[in-house]
Amino acid sequence: MKMKTLKVNNTLGIQRQKHLPERTCVACRGSKGKRDLIRLVSSPAGIEIDPKGKKPGRGVYLCACSVCWERGLKSNRIELGLRSKMSAENRRSLVDYGRSLPGKED
Repeated sequence: MKMKTLKVNNTLGIQRQKHLPERTCVACRGSKGKRDLIRLVSSPAGIEIDPKGKKPGRGVYLCACSVCWERGLKSNRIELGLRSKMSAENRRSLVDYGRSLPGKED
């Protein structure tokens, strides 16, 4: 009976780093880790905050700072990225959420 030998990909004993997905903030255009940004998703109910990043639909990402939220809402970058219009009520709720965030990120 023949024994199979297993091929080891890591012959030097060096551990590979796990791939971390990166996304771009639509306001500041900064690239950060997916978990460091807040996802907004377009749904039939309007534009919603997707805290877990798992909701279906077209999404955009914003930094977790009020400056980026203000810039993204002011210049309609969120609407352009989502390819949908935002209602006045929806805009107000997102502005309120953005104001609750810290001022600037380091």
